Amino acid sequence: MMSMKSERARMALGAFVTLSLSACASTPEPVIGAAASQPRQDLGQAGYQQIRPSTYFLRPSDQISVNVFREPDFSLEAVQIGVEGNVSIPMLGSIPAAGMTAAQLEQDVTRRLGAVGLRSPMVSVNIIDYASHLVTVEGAVEESGVYTFQPGARLSSAIAMGGGLTEVAKGDQVAVFRESPEGVMIAKFDYGQVRQGTMLDPILEPGDRVVVGTNGLSAFYRDALQALPAFGIFATVAAR
Repeated sequence: MMSMKSERARMALGAFVTLSLSACASTPEPVIGAAASQPRQDLGQAGYQQIRPSTYFLRPSDQISVNVFREPDFSLEAVQIGVEGNVSIPMLGSIPAAGMTAAQLEQDVTRRLGAVGLRSPMVSVNIIDYASHLVTVEGAVEESGVYTFQPGARLSSAIAMGGGLTEVAKGDQVAVFRESPEGVMIAKFDYGQVRQGTMLDPILEPGDRVVVGTNGLSAFYRDALQALPAFGIFATVAAR
């Protein structure tokens, strides 16, 4: 007759196998055709964009280079735009930069250098580091943190930078916190639908915060499985 201890071991192993098989469920196949591009108003997604912007406007913390042809004394290999939106350039001092495109800043610096006596200056401005583009990724992801991203990156990119979802993630509860003139607004996304292409995969904005929810039931099962060896389950089975 099977002992009570052996019966407990058999039941625990059965539960382990059942949970292991359920964890191996395959992800849904993507829907062929055009991906969803319209925000869901009922989920707070109004204002979230599908199309990457074609023009980039400089922001505070961005790092740029300013090269004046054949004028090394007026050139800068790297300079960061200050929090107030200005950048300091030799002979010109602190001038506005945030809110301009690189081409517009080139034209402005060219005009200013000509005004202080430099003859026919040729100026080029390049963006070295989009340091203003930071996204916070936290919750049920493998590696929470603050990440730098390139303009045009999407919500799926932020989750990938965080190492992807954990085993206990609740993928249909992904919240994006975004600052707006009305305050911090929250939009909800279903990552499973985003991966299928049936929900908008929005363009990130600097300062976004992405929080992935946790499936409490999955967390309970995970903790229970991790605790199994502490009850001597496997040792009991091996001894049979």
